[in-house]
Amino acid sequence: MAVSDESRPGEGMAENGKFARDRARVMSGFWPKLRRLAARLPFLDELVAAYYCALDPATPFKVRAVLMGALAYFVMPVDLIPDFIAALGFADDATVLYGAVKTVAQHITAAHREKAAAAIEKLRG
Repeated sequence: MAVSDESRPGEGMAENGKFARDRARVMSGFWPKLRRLAARLPFLDELVAAYYCALDPATPFKVRAVLMGALAYFVMPVDLIPDFIAALGFADDATVLYGAVKTVAQHITAAHREKAAAAIEKLRG
């Protein structure tokens, strides 16, 4: 029988550390920020698919940790290039997300993308 990622030695400690902080930041700030900025985000589909993949308990812990870090960076109120700067404001967010998604792309499933599409449709009303 396979051992789940959460039960491997050391994984629980990561869950209680940076991953837990990133997850808390994402859970509190993702949707409010997304609602404000959705119309201006060229990477909206990937962002929301990454969100659903990161929350999926079937996704391996290391994949969730990579995505949660990228999502937490998106949510942070202050980052390398402030979001209010026209044309460049999301360049750093897009770069971080692109790197994370490229690293774990095989784990973002059709189901994650379908949930993302439904959420985006609902968001746009």
